[in-house]
Parts: sequence; structure tokens; C-alpha cells
Amino acid sequence: MDTNEIATPEPQLVLHPVARRGRFVPRNIYELRLDELEGWCHDRGEATYRARQLYRGVYQQLATGYDEIQVLPKRLRDALAEDVPFAALTPIHEISTDDGETLKVLYQTADGQTLETVLMFYSDRATVCVSCQVGCAVGCSFCATGLMGLQRNLSAGEMVAQVVDMARRARDKGRPLTNLVMMGMGEPFHNYDNVMKMVAILHDPMGMGFGARRITISTSGVVPFIDKLATEPWQVNLAVSIHAGDDELRSELVPLNQRWPLAELIGAIRRYIKITGRRVSFEYAMLNGVNTRDDDARQLARRLRGLLCHVNLIPYNPTPAYPYERPGKDVIERFAAILRDAGIPATVRYSRGVEIAAACGQLHVEHAATLRAGADSASGSLDD
Repeated sequence: MDTNEIATPEPQLVLHPVARRGRFVPRNIYELRLDELEGWCHDRGEATYRARQLYRGVYQQLATGYDEIQVLPKRLRDALAEDVPFAALTPIHEISTDDGETLKVLYQTADGQTLETVLMFYSDRATVCVSCQVGCAVGCSFCATGLMGLQRNLSAGEMVAQVVDMARRARDKGRPLTNLVMMGMGEPFHNYDNVMKMVAILHDPMGMGFGARRITISTSGVVPFIDKLATEPWQVNLAVSIHAGDDELRSELVPLNQRWPLAELIGAIRRYIKITGRRVSFEYAMLNGVNTRDDDARQLARRLRGLLCHVNLIPYNPTPAYPYERPGKDVIERFAAILRDAGIPATVRYSRGVEIAAACGQLHVEHAATLRAGADSASGSLDD
């Protein structure tokens, strides 16, 4: 296949009514690449090396405001504060596990939307799970984010700001932030350009210098953008949320499968592997009695045979809005054994932070419900 001829049409999304009322354009320091900051400095008669000093202050020093970047002259700090707001997100609620190894933060954007980000500490790494949209249009049948519909895409800066804030929090615990996964709220390939700009900003050696191979982008299966990702200069990791090995069941769990069924999805992944030479991870949420039977494992193994891949089996993180349950350990281990016996590498990855609603979208949904309850209570008081 000629990669120069890959068609990459913008996905046709059904927008939530809020998203139709007008596009919000964020403005903050995290939106700007280094070359854009150099242009800003040049236009104001400042030496372009000031942009590099600023970048190091923002992404290496992890400053929380311009006044902390003392290497910059006060006139420049004042001009920046007036022209380019520093903050992109405001943390409004956070919760952590008792052991402190998982932290979830609910942020508010400048236009009042909310999104969530998770920081997870392991023995050898610290990983941030980043959201790319407020809500999601895919509507997976087991995901709390799908209950919201799609409100809007997050900007590159709103994604970068999540990473920077979590890097500060990790630093405060004496741990460097080492890994980034795009597995929070939203479908990254429905916000492709902003996600790629986020990667460019974080990867810049003048800034965080975040290694592309420590970044994983997860998709529910937007085929044209799998092809497009294969041609990008950054060697990021690709993860695919598969959840079933047959089309009928996968279409129930992941409605996007009706647009790009498994044959097309696997075909795109084969092309991706051929072009990049990189292994693909498959994410498989284990829903007890739904996709955890022996036949489900065998069907999945047949689909993935011959691929350079790895399967992450993720026992379901229960969500009150859905009836699905987490399977028992014996079911999980049997499923994994069937895959391994078929030559498919598989790892069981238990969800972190079950007690703090760390599954995708849960904290946002609970926060929204609390606000609605408060509004209803206030309305009831006025009616009395």
C-alpha cells in the first residue's frame, strides 16, 4: 500500500448539543510549540533565546507561573502574563487510594467543562493517563465516559497541562514522570491533530523531552488514523481497544465496529506493523460472562494470529451505571492461558484505583450527579 495515498478523512461525529453552540478556543502557554513562542518573542522585539528560557521554565522547572521563571526579565514576564495566560486547567477535586499509589484529579477548563486525569505509581515508573476529549462519541457499552456524549475536543494545551500538573505531583513525591497513556476520556483519533501537537510539545528536547516510546496512544479502532499514525515521525506506541474477537459481540460493546469491522481493523494493524516494525498492544476489558468464555479467548487468538502484538487483559472496573461485573481470578487466568497456548502473549492488568472511581469517566459522572442533586435541592427549597 502506498502510504502517500492513505485517505484520512475527518471522522463524522455526532456532537452533543453543547458542542454545537460555538467553538471554544483555549489560550494559554501550553498551546504553543517552541517555534511559535520564538515567533511571539520576535514579533515583540525580544531575542528568540528568551523563548527557549521560557520553555525550560515551563517544562523542566515545572513553574506554576511566569514570576517563577526569574531568568526572564520582568518586562517579558509582564507581557506574557497579559498576552498568554499561564493556567489552562483548574483542579477542582482530587482523590487518592489509601496507599497513595493512584491519584485521580478532576479539572475544570476555562469554559467550565470538566475532565479527569489519573496518576499511577509503580515500582519502576510513574504513568499519567490523559484525557483527550470532554466526553466521547464512541459510546462503548461499558464505559462511563460514553454516558456524557461528546461535549468537545480538548486542545493540545489542555492535554499538555494535564501532563505538566501530574509531573509536578510526581516530583513532589520524589518520582519522575516516566510514561504517558492516552487512555482517559475520549477517542484520541477523533482529536488527531491536537493529540499530535501535544506529542510534539512534550517531545521537544528543549522542554520535557518526553520520549515518544514512552507515549502510548489508544484507539477504539478508527482505521484511517491507524494508517496515518504509521507515517508520523514519532515512534509512539499504539494500543487498540478490541474487547471481542467476533464482530457481533464487538459491535455491541464498541459501536464503532459497525463502521470499521474487525477485518478492516486487523488489516490496518497489519499495515501499521509492516510500516513501523512496532508491536501493537490490544486492550481487552474482561466483562464476566459476556466476553470471558473459552470460545471468546479462542476467537481472539485466531484474530490476532501472526501479528506482532501483546494482549492486556483488564478485569472490568465496575461502573454503577452498567450491569457488568468483574470475572473471578480463575476465569481470568484460564482466558490468559488459552491465549498464551495459542502463541499470543498476554498479561493480566488489574485496574488501579477501583475504590476511587478511577475507571474512565467515573469521577466526572459522579461530580455531575452531585451538581445536579445540589441544583435540584436548591430548586426544591425555592418551591417550598
